[in-house]
Amino acid sequence: MGPVPAETATDWADHANSALSDAGHRAGGARAAVVEAVAKQRCCRSAQEIADHLGRSGGAIGLASVYRALDVLHGLALVQRVDFGDGEVRFEPILPGGEHHHHAVCDQCGKVTPFDDDRLERALHSLADEIRHSVEAHEVVIHGTCSACGPGSKG
Repeated sequence: MGPVPAETATDWADHANSALSDAGHRAGGARAAVVEAVAKQRCCRSAQEIADHLGRSGGAIGLASVYRALDVLHGLALVQRVDFGDGEVRFEPILPGGEHHHHAVCDQCGKVTPFDDDRLERALHSLADEIRHSVEAHEVVIHGTCSACGPGSKG
């Protein structure tokens, strides 16, 4: 998975800004900066990582403001919270078309590898049909050891 295509980032940012406006939130400030940062990220980031990214980009915003913006975005179903069980909540955009990915987490070094797999999606939907369950959303997180930390690695 490479960088976020510019069109996808712009589409999500436009969608998010429209949803914020429709919900009565004003444009600009920290919220606009967080929307822009989230739109450009490929995978999940913590609030601290988003604040750090904004600081490096010349738009220093306090961590509390980033959390407030993310809470609003989450409340409007524009971002999802992702929890790998390490005590740090991360956030990533919910794309309007429903495209999504899953995560493989190295329990040794913490590296997160996003992935998507049509076979997995088909299997999940087939299982849902089999158990007569309507799936609104799903999240797959695979924990293990990455190739850099695994047997035979020089890490």
